[in-house]
Amino acid sequence: MTLKRLIFLIIGCICLGLGTIGVFLLILPTVPFYLATVFCFSQSSKKLHDWFVGTGLYKKHLQSYVEKRGMLLKTKISIIAAVTLLMGTGAAIMAVKGIWIPCVIIAVVWVAHIIYFIFGVKTVTGTDGSSADDSAS
Repeated sequence: MTLKRLIFLIIGCICLGLGTIGVFLLILPTVPFYLATVFCFSQSSKKLHDWFVGTGLYKKHLQSYVEKRGMLLKTKISIIAAVTLLMGTGAAIMAVKGIWIPCVIIAVVWVAHIIYFIFGVKTVTGTDGSSADDSAS
């Protein structure tokens, strides 16, 4: 195994672990870690990539997004809620200390995040992938 493949394998395993923890703890985002896992496994081992793509975690959280169809409404809401909670907590702590510039930056990033998930990511229903929100195309 080459060094490049080994590095991708290690990073993929770390991302898989962090993404799986993120399923249970809302402080870690699941989708970005699973996207990184898919990429790293595809660069390191076809066998691992095929295994991960066949798991229920992949199918539940990423399959519709990777296939460019969108995300389930429940998934979008959970991502938005987790990010809102984390960013809101950070902004509140800084606001109590009177640190306003980072609060404004967090607010801008939060608004961009909300706009992206509402208008940039299509909402799909069920497992068939049919679009429930045609305005987000």
